Amino acid sequence: MKRISAAVALTAAGALVISGCAAGGGDDTGDDSGLVEGSSITAAWNQAFYSMNGNTSFGNATANNNINYLVLDGFNYYNNTPELVENTSFGTYELVSEDPLTVSYTVNEDVTWSDGTPIDAADLMLHWAANSRALDTPDFDPADFTDPDTGEFTEAFPTDVVYFDSGATPTSGLGLVSETPEISDDGRTITMTYNEPFVDWELTFASVGAMLPAHIVAKKSLEIEDNEEAKQALLDAIESNDAAALAPISAFWNSGFNFTAMPDDPELVTASGPYMISDYVADQFVTLTANPEYKGDNAANIEEITIRFIPDPLAAVQALENGEVDIIQPQATADITTALEAIDGITVNTGLGGTYEHVDLQFDSGRNPENIFSNPLVREAFMKTIPRQEIVDTLIKPIIGDDAILRDSQLFVPGAEGYDESIANNTSADYAEVDIAGAQALLAESGITNTEVCILYASNNPRRVNEFALIQASAAEAGFNVTDCGSEEWGGLLGTPGAYDASLFGWQSTSLGVTNSLPTFETGGINNLNFYSNAEVDDIISQLNVEFDAERQIELQQEMDRLLWEDFYGVTIFQFPEVTAFSDRVTNIDASILAPTIFWNAWDWEVTDGGSEE
Repeated sequence: MKRISAAVALTAAGALVISGCAAGGGDDTGDDSGLVEGSSITAAWNQAFYSMNGNTSFGNATANNNINYLVLDGFNYYNNTPELVENTSFGTYELVSEDPLTVSYTVNEDVTWSDGTPIDAADLMLHWAANSRALDTPDFDPADFTDPDTGEFTEAFPTDVVYFDSGATPTSGLGLVSETPEISDDGRTITMTYNEPFVDWELTFASVGAMLPAHIVAKKSLEIEDNEEAKQALLDAIESNDAAALAPISAFWNSGFNFTAMPDDPELVTASGPYMISDYVADQFVTLTANPEYKGDNAANIEEITIRFIPDPLAAVQALENGEVDIIQPQATADITTALEAIDGITVNTGLGGTYEHVDLQFDSGRNPENIFSNPLVREAFMKTIPRQEIVDTLIKPIIGDDAILRDSQLFVPGAEGYDESIANNTSADYAEVDIAGAQALLAESGITNTEVCILYASNNPRRVNEFALIQASAAEAGFNVTDCGSEEWGGLLGTPGAYDASLFGWQSTSLGVTNSLPTFETGGINNLNFYSNAEVDDIISQLNVEFDAERQIELQQEMDRLLWEDFYGVTIFQFPEVTAFSDRVTNIDASILAPTIFWNAWDWEVTDGGSEE
């Protein structure tokens, strides 16, 4: 029997992570029936894992954070309502004072890493140091030390600078905590005082973008064998602002947890969540095994979850039909929905997800030697050539029908409060239809002689390949020479200087926080991958960080949305259709519109009595 349901309602969602796939909604139906020894299932995702640190500009991607969410615990997480859930089995946090904003975080006494080492203030302090960048070497720019082929830092990266690649800025999040936090006498609590109010203070220690093991970072970077000695050395370095020690600590935090196959050093997969990485075969699969040291409320029911990497959505459907995987959430196409309709013994949920497709233009450090999109006339011209409506009509409407519409806002989800007023006052309507004549006139006026535009996108994603082809053909009519920077490693290349001129990908929402999409547009923000900078936008972001009034938040976002379109930032295209399908041998699959999508309650998944082990 096949069960099909559809949902199209969306809420306004905040924080963004680079996405390869979208998600849907439902209710929390999981229970705590306990671990079933020997139980296993297989899920599929369309992009391979490559970093256990989702807090860096390199590792901030859904493909990573789906897995990191299950192996790294935190103080709270979003369910699929969605609403924020405090994870009191891990620890607690308290608003000590509103003026000045003072917050304390306490890790429970019995909480440990998978190697038995207690989680304590050392881990909290490392998270603060990395995500505040309060101890960074001033004015250091890493752009010259980024490999344009991989997006990672090169071996020429200076060894004497302190640089945490978290994209933190002094106007938001932990960047507002410039003074070193205080540590309690028992070593399990830190108390942070913010320089000014921050509306989303609850989200700074969440499960998406969770803490890394301080003792492992210190052991590897400072060459200390003993776990407790390593933690103390890290605390001493932070509290004394010892640049000589913090330089290697930051370097390891940046890159030490990047791997594309099972690392030779098992300490690199030290976990705090309900699961831990137990196997990883490059470009094929990651296997997660229940963490025997986990003592929290979200203990696993299934002993082993294998996540296979299947970029081709039709191949994912075929794997589901063949019983090779149990859960899939491929990028939806008309062929996908047709193929799923022919399979018995599965449940299919469809609707609109929390991800949106868009094209960003590189304001600086592009591949074109003339830095083509530093010129606003060229940006406007190129935006006029992008066939947004054709993309929606040919690639999205066949999946979800008339619910497929253009998304006309950089900040608001269609249907959310403030969306209609925002799109009425921004200039998105100027790009509803292709305007080749207008693009030609602007291009001629610009004086640009090299019209090459190399677009970065996921070359192994069929829908993105089709979108690229439509954009390439349309832009050519106006005189642009659109070339192919498509790559299977596109996620790690985003934001790499000199690697491409424009990018085509999706942003996946991770929270409902009003501020957490802002690092996409803030000068120097972690998600600012196209070197965009506007003093007025930065000022609005500063205001949003401290604005608690919901109506005023919307007004500020509407003003910011207008500025982004008037700056020819790039174009939004559509809100993702999403499809989740799973076999009848698993239950309690209830996807969320927020990352980590289907994995948000993986600890509740169960193998049904009617299923057979693969």
